[in-house]
Amino acid sequence: MYLALKLLHVVAVIIFLGNITTGLFWHAHAARTRDPKLLAHTMEGIIRSDRWFTLPGVFAIIAAGVGLALYGHFPLLRTPWIFWTLVLFAISGIVFGVRVAPMQRELKAQAENGMRGGFDYGRYRALALRWEVWGAIALLTPVIGLALMVMKPA
Repeated sequence: MYLALKLLHVVAVIIFLGNITTGLFWHAHAARTRDPKLLAHTMEGIIRSDRWFTLPGVFAIIAAGVGLALYGHFPLLRTPWIFWTLVLFAISGIVFGVRVAPMQRELKAQAENGMRGGFDYGRYRALALRWEVWGAIALLTPVIGLALMVMKPA
């Protein structure tokens, strides 16, 4: 049972972090075109991939991680590397919910409006830069958590 939970946990982390990373990459790739149609399509794909991969990854990471901690008799809040990873994971989730996801919807809306004419790429790019910064925070906090989980510092 322990190894099955560990496999689920590791696979969920790979999917979760991989999806966040590729979302930032594909948006940067599409932004170079300045084409509102391509940008709208890319943002729709990023939003959809969050729904299909990132959010289920969160639930699998938490469920398998808690299961592993219980099975291994690790106190969740008294084991520093687990506690701080949970804190970082929570920060990532808050940043995603409060900043990243709303900005993604706004970027998609701006690009869709731009498809009808008069695309203001400067305005779009300013929002995209803020989205990239918040997206980087939402990515780096669980990456630090991953390092804590692997290194298990005292």
